[in-house]
Amino acid sequence: MNSTAGTTGRLLWAGLRALLVLTLVTGVLYPLALTGIAQGLFPGKANGSEIKENGKVVGSALIGQRYDLPARNGEDTPRPDLRFFQPRPSGGLGTNSVNTRYKLILSGATNRSGDNEELIGWVREAKANVVRDNSVPGHPVRPADVPADAVTSSGSGLDPDISPQYAALQARRVADRNDLPLNEVRTLMATHTSDRALGCAGEPRVNVLQLNIALRKAVRH
Repeated sequence: MNSTAGTTGRLLWAGLRALLVLTLVTGVLYPLALTGIAQGLFPGKANGSEIKENGKVVGSALIGQRYDLPARNGEDTPRPDLRFFQPRPSGGLGTNSVNTRYKLILSGATNRSGDNEELIGWVREAKANVVRDNSVPGHPVRPADVPADAVTSSGSGLDPDISPQYAALQARRVADRNDLPLNEVRTLMATHTSDRALGCAGEPRVNVLQLNIALRKAVRH
């Protein structure tokens, strides 16, 4: 009897020691080591790819933002602030979505098929808005010039990037609204255009937040 109790006690103690050691190694030492390596080698990515302006965190390079005017009384969806480059529709399509402000808790796609009548209606309305907002005197935007990312959201609805084509479509409007030379705006776009990953994966892209920060600096100067 005493031998059985002693054996059970030794097994329990061995199991408890193993639990404590593994908890220390996998729950404390390993996370601390990885955190230290990440902070040492990739501090920006480890901290959420934060973007700062004037020393203040204004967003993340990984999460899209909208640039809207303050909502008027009785206005369900704020109007876009046309001084800035606008992102892709978020979590749906423009004013038709419940996620027009990139609220993370509502991240997600519309999950509608390409021939869905509601989706087609959203695309048509979004395209009409893009044409209207970006047409400037002497340079009307044709519906055929509107790229797909201007009227459709990404799978998450939080895409921080737009295509160079969509950025170029907005350039005249941005230059006009900010009293900047068009060539200066185009130079800002080119500076903030990233090529394909590894030269072959994905498509060229423009980070809207980084571009708008550069735009604000250009306007101030």
